[in-house]
Amino acid sequence: MLTLSIAFLLSFIITLLVIRYSSFHAHLTADWDLKGVQKFHARPVPRIGGLGIVLALSGAGLVAWFRDPKIVGHPFLLLLVCLAPAFLAGFIEDLTKRVSPRERLIATMVSALLAVYLLDARVVRIDIGFLDLALAIPWISIVITTIAVAGLANAVNIIDGFNGLASMVTMMMFVSLGYVAFQVGDTLVLTLAFAMIGAILGFFIWNFPAGHIFLGDGGAYMIGFVLAECSILLILRNPQVSAWYPVLMVIYPIFETLFSIYRRRVLKGVPAGYPDGVHLHTLIYQRLMRWAVGSKEERHRLRRNSMTSPYLWLLSLLAVLPATLFWNNRTILLSFVGVFIASYVWLYWRIVRFQAPRWMIIKK
Repeated sequence: MLTLSIAFLLSFIITLLVIRYSSFHAHLTADWDLKGVQKFHARPVPRIGGLGIVLALSGAGLVAWFRDPKIVGHPFLLLLVCLAPAFLAGFIEDLTKRVSPRERLIATMVSALLAVYLLDARVVRIDIGFLDLALAIPWISIVITTIAVAGLANAVNIIDGFNGLASMVTMMMFVSLGYVAFQVGDTLVLTLAFAMIGAILGFFIWNFPAGHIFLGDGGAYMIGFVLAECSILLILRNPQVSAWYPVLMVIYPIFETLFSIYRRRVLKGVPAGYPDGVHLHTLIYQRLMRWAVGSKEERHRLRRNSMTSPYLWLLSLLAVLPATLFWNNRTILLSFVGVFIASYVWLYWRIVRFQAPRWMIIKK
């Protein structure tokens, strides 16, 4: 709990200072684009919320090193070294708008390779016999690990579209990781999970519902990277944990990404990285929230923005909760993966056809 408390206080204070003195750095840090297809804020807001989170995580890492340098502190600090390329590529994009998605993806892959080298953090099993035999070959394991880590980091960035969406969803996932790590006695993953919960919570308070600061690409890529590495380390170090536990836990951002690629490449015939305004969270905003709170005034736009996120919190919880409860049962985990995918597709097509379920509709 000490790492959680330290991380929370540092993140809360640093984020407050970034907001308080935003007038001095807004020309570099604020998101001035209010017209893009994926822009839903009403005024320029700093988009460097990841700075407070990464500094808070670093502070928690130093505390962990002083308390237990060998078992927890040393690998914790090595993870901070590994995440640097992923965070810096996103953070520089937040400041300059000149780092392409491909360059950010490559930087995250570099971070994943660093974690393989420094922490031996590799995907070594998925609990399917013949595939596990393939993963026993080092280069195959390294390639799969690199793709998986970069994919999850990018997926977290994709769902970062509304106040409190990515931060609350990933906090729930770190709570789940902390619970399972506690069940199996994995002190390292438990400490990392608690540190991330505290760091994200310190940011979340300022981000939701008022939207005083945004996570930014640096924060999203960094959180996604740490989430992926914690999942890999948990499975690697604890054979009693099913490899399908983290798959179900992160299925919302992962399937959102895969579905977006399918929608763009197959249905629209455009590049997979082409921005559009028909993600599930965007549809909920445009076809449910816009009519519930219809004014274009700033306060109503802010309210619509914040009212969108809880729908996706609940959707994510439909995967995170069963993953947490059945972390060692592959059959049940696989079943819930199928249930989630079916539910997501059904919900998406209902909303895109203006037939949203009644329980989602807010009366004016």
